[in-house]
Order: sequence, then C-alpha cells, then structure tokens
Amino acid sequence: MKVLKIIGLAILGIIVLALIVAAVADKEYEVSRETTINASHQEVFDYVKYLKNQDQYSKWATMDPDMKNTYTGVDGTVGFVAAWESENENVGVGEQEILSIDKDRIDYALRFKEPFEANDKAYLKLEAVGDNQTKVTWGFNGSMSYPMNLMLVVMDFEEMLGADLEYGLQELKKIMES
Repeated sequence: MKVLKIIGLAILGIIVLALIVAAVADKEYEVSRETTINASHQEVFDYVKYLKNQDQYSKWATMDPDMKNTYTGVDGTVGFVAAWESENENVGVGEQEILSIDKDRIDYALRFKEPFEANDKAYLKLEAVGDNQTKVTWGFNGSMSYPMNLMLVVMDFEEMLGADLEYGLQELKKIMES
C-alpha cells in the first residue's frame, strides 16, 4: 500500500511540475526558412501569388496525392481560400486564405480543423537581391493556449516545421530555376 501511495504522489508531482512549466513557457511560436532563387523578383512573385501553385512545392501537398482540394474566390487575390481534406493524419483537414498580398509579401490565415483545431498565420516574403536573384522566406507563426503550450517545450517545432518549409523552398527553387 505504501508503494502505491509513493507512485501516486510521484505521478501527481510530475503532473503538477508539467503544469507549472506550461504556465511559464512560451505560448507563441514562429518558424521560418529562406532560400535564394536564381530568378527575378517579378517571376517568383508571379508564381507564388497563386495559392494553387503551392500544390507543386509544398511538402504537405505531396504527403497525400489523393487529398481533396476545393477553392473559393479568385486565386492570387485577397480572400481566395484553398481548402483540403485528407485521411492522412499528417495532412488532415483545413484551409488557407490569402489575407494580404503585395509584391514583397503574401500573408495567409491557416485554419486547421483535423486532427486538431488551430488558427495560425503563414507568409511568403520576397526580396530582390540582384537582377536575377530573389530571396524567399517562408514562415509560420501561431500560438498554443495553456496547457497545450507544453508541447512547445517537449516537441521541437523549429525542427519539425522547419524541415517541411525547407523542403518546400527547395522544390520552389527547382521549379523557378528550371
């Protein structure tokens, strides 16, 4: 009986410690990656402004070739929404909407519905670094409420999301430079 009491107190202690860590841990996260593409700023912008084109370079689009996509609005303009449905738990169900667009930056709202609910932001930033070179930065930022923000402590979001962003940028680079 004494052993069970010790085990119970240890488990309770671990739970309390986790909740304390979550109370002081960051609730916000941001992950971004960048690459330089050997193409003009205008060429890159004219390609990435169309949200449908992300299906050609996004890591998540390649994870499920049977994913169902639906589109609402005029692609390449504010308010355009690309929605997806996948049975692959790494892709899930959600939608992405163009919030703002100009020649140097496109901002998106990401609304995940399954396997979890979240509302995050994403962006593509373009910067001419020469006549025929463009630096492209792809980033995500979001937040997790208490106590779910404990996942930011125990999971390496920078590495997880960063690898997918890096993959997408390298695919975009191949497309634009071919």
